[in-house]
Amino acid sequence: MAGRFAHRVMLPELMDDASCGPDEFRRCLVDLAKVNRLTLATRPTLHFLKHAVRRLPAGRALRILDVGGGYGDALRDIDRWAARRGIALDMTSVDLSPWARNAGEAAPPTRQAIRWVTADIFDYRPEQPPDVVLSSLFTHHLDDASVVRFLGWMEQQATLGWFVNDLQRHWLPYYGFKLWSRAAGWHRFVQHDGPVSFGRAFIVPEWRMLLGQAGLPPDAATIRWWLPFRVCVSRFKPPAQ
Repeated sequence: MAGRFAHRVMLPELMDDASCGPDEFRRCLVDLAKVNRLTLATRPTLHFLKHAVRRLPAGRALRILDVGGGYGDALRDIDRWAARRGIALDMTSVDLSPWARNAGEAAPPTRQAIRWVTADIFDYRPEQPPDVVLSSLFTHHLDDASVVRFLGWMEQQATLGWFVNDLQRHWLPYYGFKLWSRAAGWHRFVQHDGPVSFGRAFIVPEWRMLLGQAGLPPDAATIRWWLPFRVCVSRFKPPAQ
């Protein structure tokens, strides 16, 4: 069984279909946000941000750029986390789908506003460079060459560092999520795309290879496994000389 997952299985995901309408896309994102909440998906990102704010100049808001932000549930978790700590934020969510912005703006507002941008990330240039670039469940949507390009894009844009939060390819969550999502009655996109996402995800040795192809030295980033079946890649840039 494990042999089937030795390499990425590049099956299409329904939510990537451009013909998907706004209402169906929103309902998919709402259920996906439930999954993220139940699996504590933002926990690794918050751990990264805890260290990021220590590198921030005193008295300035932390500028966050969330790539493939979808419904904005990660930024909502970050906003609540920051509110408890008195941390000011400047948050931007960039997503290729115009329906993501519609869904995000219709969701309950955050304490600190989210700026919604519809764009291809490789064509997007922030007006102000972000301190940190974040992504969650984004990189597995890309082919290998695009991930290498994305790593280079983040390295160029982020002033403090960047963080990739994604799945680990493994047979157990692939089959387990199939059963769980059907039993929960989540949106059909979530039921289909969840297992596909695990099949498209990367494992630790592949991340090392991709970082090397992006021109980053072996010790430039930290690759860490998080429960349940997450692989996260973090990078803090050295201080400017």
